[in-house]
Amino acid sequence: MAKKAAKSAWFCTDCGAESPKWAGRCPACGAWNTMVEERVAAAPARSAAAARGKRQQPVAVNDIEALSEPRILMPSKELNRVLGGGLVPGSLVLLGGEPGIGKSTLVLQNLLSIKSRTILYVSGEESATQLKLRADRIGRGSDNVFIVCETSLEAIEGHIEAVQPSILVVDSIQTIASDTLDSAAGSVGQVRECAARLLRYAKERGVPVLLIGHITKEGSLAGPKVLEHIVDAVLQFEGDSRYMYRILRPIKNRFGSTSELGIYEMARTGLREVTNPSEMLMTHAGTDLSGVATGVTVDGARPFLIEVQALVSTAAYGTPQRSVTGFDSKRMNMLLAVLEKRVGFKLAQKDVFLNIAGGLRVNDPAMDLAVVCAVLSSNVDMAVPAGWCMAGEVGLTGEIRACTRIEQRISEAARLGLTDMLVAAGNLKGVDKEKAGIRIHEVVKVEDAFRAIFG
Repeated sequence: MAKKAAKSAWFCTDCGAESPKWAGRCPACGAWNTMVEERVAAAPARSAAAARGKRQQPVAVNDIEALSEPRILMPSKELNRVLGGGLVPGSLVLLGGEPGIGKSTLVLQNLLSIKSRTILYVSGEESATQLKLRADRIGRGSDNVFIVCETSLEAIEGHIEAVQPSILVVDSIQTIASDTLDSAAGSVGQVRECAARLLRYAKERGVPVLLIGHITKEGSLAGPKVLEHIVDAVLQFEGDSRYMYRILRPIKNRFGSTSELGIYEMARTGLREVTNPSEMLMTHAGTDLSGVATGVTVDGARPFLIEVQALVSTAAYGTPQRSVTGFDSKRMNMLLAVLEKRVGFKLAQKDVFLNIAGGLRVNDPAMDLAVVCAVLSSNVDMAVPAGWCMAGEVGLTGEIRACTRIEQRISEAARLGLTDMLVAAGNLKGVDKEKAGIRIHEVVKVEDAFRAIFG
């Protein structure tokens, strides 16, 4: 008897929608060139009686018992801040980031410091020897963290039943495959099936599960979009691997705020928490160097000071260069056009290089004033006075616009011992300037800021 041919279907890598044939554009989410072919197996039929036996009955909201089980506090305070106060029992957390950014190091060094719980670390990418070498480099050991190198979901479920862990880690979800599907690990069907079964385990047993995931070359999490919908929290580990600093940012969090962020520094012995990022990012504070300005930014709910560096020089070639690191290049071009049109500085025939110190990327509009001051300082070759900082958005007409969370920005600047701060006029409504601990200079336009700083 001839063997029955395997059935195949087309799946969207963005949303996971299924189609019987290939399409250039996904019929569900509208994404282009995202349909991939996968072999599928017929699901076993369930009897109607079995389906009725597992069906749950509707319950009124007031009749539902709210569990008050405390969160699991992680050794890292920055990680607890991002999670909203700790790891929630029964939650499914996805951690993504660039290759080599430190995802496995962050998870492993936290787990090795927990001595009161049984932890199972499933590795589908590294061997047990590699993980042992990383643990030795971190300088920590543990008798309650069990490591298994496995890529089969059914085998992992067997290890879970044998170990009965209090915390489960899967590194990474793209390397795990189920034997019930014919497709390869990392495909849309495999990622969706494995994540769904791990979610079922987390909710039924009340065990938190940490998933480590890959990202694509565009920077988004690899796999179908349904993966981000399934999990309870999505954490993004950002930063350039060539720099020391890393930022842990929540993209989604059902148990806390997404406005928090954690900052780490990569050291020889692992990741170190940066509890005061402002002092570490201000490397040239107080020096008489032109082209350096200090801006007060707020990322999420956390204010800190960032050093902005600019270099303006005569163009050596016919076309002036515009180089930006850590800031939006289009926004910098807009600010340069404002300086030329509204203030009168001729920058069209000059090279402009801009850098945000520390390797961070800033999207806060309140950094506009610091960028403008750094460019003007380098252009006239006069240093910004020591102890000055600024926060304000620059409009197309050259006006300085108000920014959000001004009280937090002022408090952070005063806490670090700065003496003067430029803010937009009218941005201090309800703020007592006498108790601010820092001299506040209100400016209306860019030329007002230039006169306040350089006289």
